[in-house]
Amino acid sequence: MKKYLSLVTFSHTIFAMPFAFIGFFLAVTTTNARFEWPKLLMMVLCMILARNSAMAFNRYLDRDIDSKNPRTKQRDIPSGRISAGAALTFTIINCLLFIGVTWFINRLCFYLSPVALLVVLGYSATKRFTALCHLVLGLGLSLAPIGAYLVVTGAFALTPLFFSFAVLCWVSGFDIIYALQDEDFDRAENLHSIPAYLGKVNALRLSAFLHIFSAAFVVMPVFYTHVGILYYAGIVFFCVMLTYQHLLVKPNDLSRVNFAFMTTNGIASVVFAAFFLLDRFAMAHISAFDIHL
Repeated sequence: MKKYLSLVTFSHTIFAMPFAFIGFFLAVTTTNARFEWPKLLMMVLCMILARNSAMAFNRYLDRDIDSKNPRTKQRDIPSGRISAGAALTFTIINCLLFIGVTWFINRLCFYLSPVALLVVLGYSATKRFTALCHLVLGLGLSLAPIGAYLVVTGAFALTPLFFSFAVLCWVSGFDIIYALQDEDFDRAENLHSIPAYLGKVNALRLSAFLHIFSAAFVVMPVFYTHVGILYYAGIVFFCVMLTYQHLLVKPNDLSRVNFAFMTTNGIASVVFAAFFLLDRFAMAHISAFDIHL
Protein backbone atom coordinates (compact mmCIF):
# COMPACT_ATOMS: atom_id res chain seq x y z
CA MET A 1 0.00 0.00 0.00
CA LYS A 2 2.85 2.38 0.82
CA LYS A 3 4.33 1.78 -2.64
CA TYR A 4 1.06 2.61 -4.38
CA LEU A 5 0.54 5.74 -2.27
CA SER A 6 4.00 6.82 -3.42
CA LEU A 7 3.15 5.93 -7.02
CA VAL A 8 0.14 8.25 -7.07
CA THR A 9 1.82 10.91 -4.87
CA PHE A 10 -1.21 10.76 -2.57
CA SER A 11 -0.18 13.92 -0.71
CA HIS A 12 -0.95 15.95 -3.85
CA THR A 13 -4.66 15.18 -3.31
CA ILE A 14 -4.49 18.30 -1.15
CA PHE A 15 -4.79 20.47 -4.27
CA ALA A 16 -8.19 19.39 -5.66
CA MET A 17 -9.93 17.75 -2.70
CA PRO A 18 -10.65 21.02 -0.81
CA PHE A 19 -12.33 22.42 -3.92
CA ALA A 20 -14.44 19.29 -4.15
CA PHE A 21 -15.70 20.05 -0.64
CA ILE A 22 -16.43 23.59 -1.80
CA GLY A 23 -18.55 22.29 -4.68
CA PHE A 24 -20.36 19.81 -2.44
CA PHE A 25 -21.30 22.25 0.31
CA LEU A 26 -22.07 25.01 -2.15
CA ALA A 27 -24.78 22.72 -3.49
CA VAL A 28 -26.03 21.78 -0.03
CA THR A 29 -26.29 25.38 1.17
CA THR A 30 -27.62 27.11 -1.97
CA THR A 31 -30.16 24.58 -3.28
CA ASN A 32 -32.99 22.53 -1.86
CA ALA A 33 -30.75 19.46 -1.74
CA ARG A 34 -30.20 17.89 1.67
CA PHE A 35 -26.87 16.90 3.17
CA GLU A 36 -26.38 13.14 2.94
CA TRP A 37 -23.38 11.32 4.38
CA PRO A 38 -23.39 8.56 1.73
CA LYS A 39 -23.11 11.15 -1.05
CA LEU A 40 -20.25 12.94 0.71
CA LEU A 41 -18.38 9.67 1.19
CA MET A 42 -18.96 8.65 -2.43
CA MET A 43 -17.74 12.06 -3.60
CA VAL A 44 -14.51 11.67 -1.61
CA LEU A 45 -14.10 8.12 -2.91
CA CYS A 46 -14.56 9.28 -6.51
CA MET A 47 -11.94 11.98 -6.01
CA ILE A 48 -9.45 9.45 -4.68
CA LEU A 49 -10.16 6.88 -7.39
CA ALA A 50 -9.98 9.41 -10.24
CA ARG A 51 -6.71 10.81 -8.98
CA ASN A 52 -5.25 7.35 -8.42
CA SER A 53 -6.13 6.50 -12.01
CA ALA A 54 -4.64 9.71 -13.40
CA MET A 55 -1.38 9.59 -11.47
CA ALA A 56 -0.76 5.87 -11.95
CA PHE A 57 -1.40 6.20 -15.68
CA ASN A 58 0.91 9.22 -15.83
CA ARG A 59 3.70 7.25 -14.19
CA TYR A 60 3.04 4.31 -16.52
CA LEU A 61 3.02 6.38 -19.70
CA ASP A 62 6.02 8.51 -18.69
CA ARG A 63 8.15 5.65 -17.40
CA ASP A 64 10.75 5.92 -20.19
CA ILE A 65 10.90 9.73 -19.94
CA ASP A 66 11.21 9.56 -16.15
CA SER A 67 14.10 7.11 -16.41
CA LYS A 68 16.09 9.67 -18.48
CA ASN A 69 15.35 12.72 -16.34
CA PRO A 70 17.73 13.12 -13.37
CA ARG A 71 14.90 14.73 -11.39
CA THR A 72 12.48 11.82 -11.87
CA LYS A 73 14.58 8.69 -12.38
CA GLN A 74 14.02 7.68 -8.74
CA ARG A 75 10.26 7.47 -9.22
CA ASP A 76 8.64 4.13 -8.50
CA ILE A 77 8.63 2.56 -11.96
CA PRO A 78 12.10 3.65 -13.18
CA SER A 79 13.61 2.62 -9.85
CA GLY A 80 11.91 -0.78 -9.98
CA ARG A 81 9.80 -0.42 -6.83
CA ILE A 82 6.65 -1.01 -8.91
CA SER A 83 6.46 -2.70 -12.29
CA ALA A 84 4.88 -0.99 -15.30
CA GLY A 85 2.32 -3.80 -15.53
CA ALA A 86 1.32 -3.35 -11.88
CA ALA A 87 0.88 0.40 -12.41
CA LEU A 88 -1.33 -0.19 -15.45
CA THR A 89 -3.40 -2.78 -13.58
CA PHE A 90 -3.79 -0.35 -10.69
CA THR A 91 -4.98 2.30 -13.17
CA ILE A 92 -7.61 0.00 -14.71
CA ILE A 93 -8.93 -1.14 -11.32
CA ASN A 94 -9.31 2.44 -10.11
CA CYS A 95 -11.05 3.49 -13.34
CA LEU A 96 -13.57 0.66 -13.05
CA LEU A 97 -14.20 1.40 -9.38
CA PHE A 98 -14.67 5.10 -10.18
CA ILE A 99 -17.32 4.34 -12.80
CA GLY A 100 -18.93 1.85 -10.44
CA VAL A 101 -19.23 4.36 -7.60
CA THR A 102 -20.80 6.98 -9.89
CA TRP A 103 -23.55 4.46 -10.70
CA PHE A 104 -24.72 4.74 -7.09
CA ILE A 105 -24.63 8.57 -7.07
CA ASN A 106 -26.93 9.64 -9.90
CA ARG A 107 -27.46 9.04 -13.59
CA LEU A 108 -25.71 12.20 -14.81
CA CYS A 109 -22.53 11.44 -12.84
CA PHE A 110 -22.51 7.91 -14.23
CA TYR A 111 -22.93 9.07 -17.82
CA LEU A 112 -20.19 11.68 -17.43
CA SER A 113 -17.71 9.40 -15.65
CA PRO A 114 -15.97 8.20 -18.85
CA VAL A 115 -15.62 11.82 -19.97
CA ALA A 116 -14.00 12.74 -16.65
CA LEU A 117 -11.59 9.82 -16.94
CA LEU A 118 -10.76 10.75 -20.52
CA VAL A 119 -9.72 14.24 -19.37
CA VAL A 120 -7.69 13.23 -16.32
CA LEU A 121 -5.96 10.32 -18.06
CA GLY A 122 -5.54 12.13 -21.37
CA TYR A 123 -3.36 14.78 -19.75
CA SER A 124 -0.49 12.31 -19.53
CA ALA A 125 -0.07 12.21 -23.32
CA THR A 126 -0.31 15.93 -24.00
CA LYS A 127 3.31 16.85 -23.24
CA ARG A 128 4.27 14.88 -26.33
CA PHE A 129 2.47 17.21 -28.72
CA THR A 130 1.40 20.52 -27.11
CA ALA A 131 2.80 23.11 -24.73
CA LEU A 132 -0.78 23.60 -23.48
CA CYS A 133 -0.38 20.43 -21.40
CA HIS A 134 -0.45 22.59 -18.25
CA LEU A 135 -3.95 23.79 -19.12
CA VAL A 136 -5.10 20.20 -19.64
CA LEU A 137 -3.85 19.34 -16.16
CA GLY A 138 -5.71 22.36 -14.83
CA LEU A 139 -8.83 21.21 -16.67
CA GLY A 140 -8.60 17.81 -15.04
CA LEU A 141 -8.43 19.20 -11.52
CA SER A 142 -11.07 21.81 -12.32
CA LEU A 143 -13.63 19.00 -12.57
CA ALA A 144 -13.52 18.68 -8.76
CA PRO A 145 -15.92 21.49 -7.71
CA ILE A 146 -18.42 21.05 -10.53
CA GLY A 147 -18.28 17.26 -10.16
CA ALA A 148 -18.96 17.49 -6.43
CA TYR A 149 -21.84 19.87 -7.12
CA LEU A 150 -23.32 17.31 -9.53
CA VAL A 151 -23.06 14.62 -6.86
CA VAL A 152 -25.50 16.61 -4.72
CA THR A 153 -27.83 18.09 -7.32
CA GLY A 154 -27.49 16.05 -10.50
CA ALA A 155 -27.70 19.34 -12.43
CA PHE A 156 -25.30 22.01 -13.69
CA ALA A 157 -25.23 25.58 -12.33
CA LEU A 158 -23.22 28.74 -12.89
CA THR A 159 -21.61 29.39 -9.50
CA PRO A 160 -19.64 26.13 -9.21
CA LEU A 161 -18.23 26.84 -12.68
CA PHE A 162 -16.51 29.93 -11.27
CA PHE A 163 -14.67 27.71 -8.80
CA SER A 164 -13.82 25.28 -11.61
CA PHE A 165 -12.36 28.10 -13.71
CA ALA A 166 -10.43 29.32 -10.65
CA VAL A 167 -8.90 25.84 -10.24
CA LEU A 168 -8.12 25.59 -13.96
CA CYS A 169 -6.14 28.86 -13.94
CA TRP A 170 -4.58 28.24 -10.53
CA VAL A 171 -3.33 24.72 -11.30
CA SER A 172 -2.18 25.62 -14.82
CA GLY A 173 -0.21 28.54 -13.38
CA PHE A 174 1.58 26.62 -10.68
CA ASP A 175 2.25 23.66 -12.98
CA ILE A 176 4.10 26.06 -15.29
CA ILE A 177 6.23 27.10 -12.31
CA TYR A 178 6.91 23.45 -11.47
CA ALA A 179 7.88 22.72 -15.10
CA LEU A 180 10.63 25.35 -14.97
CA GLN A 181 12.84 22.64 -13.48
CA ASP A 182 12.65 20.58 -16.69
CA GLU A 183 13.06 23.34 -19.29
CA ASP A 184 16.39 22.08 -20.64
CA PHE A 185 15.41 18.42 -20.43
CA ASP A 186 12.13 19.03 -22.27
CA ARG A 187 13.94 20.80 -25.08
CA ALA A 188 16.53 18.03 -25.36
CA GLU A 189 13.85 15.33 -25.51
CA ASN A 190 11.52 17.29 -27.83
CA LEU A 191 8.85 17.45 -25.14
CA HIS A 192 6.40 20.32 -25.05
CA SER A 193 5.96 22.70 -22.12
CA ILE A 194 5.47 26.41 -21.62
CA PRO A 195 8.97 26.94 -20.14
CA ALA A 196 10.54 25.03 -23.05
CA TYR A 197 8.49 27.05 -25.53
CA LEU A 198 8.65 30.54 -23.97
CA GLY A 199 11.67 30.43 -21.67
CA LYS A 200 11.72 31.00 -17.92
CA VAL A 201 10.94 34.74 -17.88
CA ASN A 202 7.92 34.60 -20.19
CA ALA A 203 6.70 31.37 -18.60
CA LEU A 204 6.62 33.06 -15.20
CA ARG A 205 4.75 36.00 -16.72
CA LEU A 206 2.13 33.67 -18.19
CA SER A 207 1.85 31.87 -14.86
CA ALA A 208 1.22 35.20 -13.10
CA PHE A 209 -1.36 36.11 -15.73
CA LEU A 210 -3.22 32.84 -15.12
CA HIS A 211 -3.12 33.41 -11.37
CA ILE A 212 -4.66 36.85 -11.81
CA PHE A 213 -7.54 35.17 -13.61
CA SER A 214 -7.77 32.57 -10.84
CA ALA A 215 -8.10 35.34 -8.26
CA ALA A 216 -10.81 36.99 -10.36
CA PHE A 217 -12.78 33.76 -10.55
CA VAL A 218 -12.81 33.21 -6.77
CA VAL A 219 -14.27 36.72 -6.49
CA MET A 220 -17.07 36.06 -9.02
CA PRO A 221 -19.29 33.94 -6.70
CA VAL A 222 -19.73 37.04 -4.53
CA PHE A 223 -22.06 38.45 -7.21
CA TYR A 224 -24.19 35.31 -7.44
CA THR A 225 -24.28 33.90 -3.90
CA HIS A 226 -24.80 35.54 -0.54
CA VAL A 227 -21.49 35.36 1.32
CA GLY A 228 -20.13 36.80 4.54
CA ILE A 229 -16.91 38.28 5.83
CA LEU A 230 -15.24 34.90 6.18
CA TYR A 231 -15.42 34.26 2.45
CA TYR A 232 -13.85 37.65 1.76
CA ALA A 233 -11.07 36.73 4.20
CA GLY A 234 -10.59 33.51 2.24
CA ILE A 235 -10.27 35.46 -1.01
CA VAL A 236 -7.61 37.70 0.50
CA PHE A 237 -5.64 34.74 1.85
CA PHE A 238 -5.82 32.86 -1.46
CA CYS A 239 -4.59 35.91 -3.39
CA VAL A 240 -1.76 36.49 -0.92
CA MET A 241 -0.58 32.90 -1.37
CA LEU A 242 -0.75 33.23 -5.15
CA THR A 243 1.41 36.33 -4.93
CA TYR A 244 3.81 34.77 -2.44
CA GLN A 245 4.73 31.84 -4.67
CA HIS A 246 5.71 34.26 -7.43
CA LEU A 247 7.98 36.06 -4.99
CA LEU A 248 9.66 32.75 -4.15
CA VAL A 249 10.60 31.74 -7.69
CA LYS A 250 12.87 33.78 -9.96
CA PRO A 251 14.11 32.95 -13.47
CA ASN A 252 17.68 32.69 -12.15
CA ASP A 253 16.79 30.99 -8.85
CA LEU A 254 14.62 27.84 -8.88
CA SER A 255 15.78 26.58 -5.49
CA ARG A 256 12.36 27.16 -3.91
CA VAL A 257 10.18 25.76 -6.69
CA ASN A 258 9.18 22.68 -4.70
CA PHE A 259 8.24 24.79 -1.70
CA ALA A 260 6.19 27.12 -3.90
CA PHE A 261 4.56 24.16 -5.64
CA MET A 262 3.64 21.89 -2.74
CA THR A 263 3.59 23.90 0.47
CA THR A 264 2.30 27.24 -0.76
CA ASN A 265 -0.43 25.85 -2.98
CA GLY A 266 -1.42 23.17 -0.50
CA ILE A 267 -1.92 25.77 2.22
CA ALA A 268 -3.78 28.07 -0.20
CA SER A 269 -6.24 25.33 -1.15
CA VAL A 270 -6.94 24.03 2.36
CA VAL A 271 -7.24 27.41 4.05
CA PHE A 272 -9.39 28.91 1.30
CA ALA A 273 -11.75 25.92 1.50
CA ALA A 274 -11.85 26.22 5.29
CA PHE A 275 -12.86 29.88 5.07
CA PHE A 276 -15.52 28.97 2.51
CA LEU A 277 -16.99 26.18 4.67
CA LEU A 278 -16.97 28.33 7.79
CA ASP A 279 -18.70 31.08 5.87
CA ARG A 280 -21.36 28.66 4.59
CA PHE A 281 -21.93 27.46 8.16
CA ALA A 282 -22.19 31.02 9.44
CA MET A 283 -24.59 32.06 6.65
CA ALA A 284 -26.80 29.04 7.34
CA HIS A 285 -27.04 29.92 11.04
CA ILE A 286 -27.77 33.58 10.27
CA SER A 287 -30.56 32.54 7.90
CA ALA A 288 -31.99 30.14 10.48
CA PHE A 289 -31.89 32.89 13.12
CA ASP A 290 -33.70 35.32 10.80
CA ILE A 291 -36.40 32.74 10.07
CA HIS A 292 -36.84 32.09 13.81
CA LEU A 293 -37.30 35.81 14.44
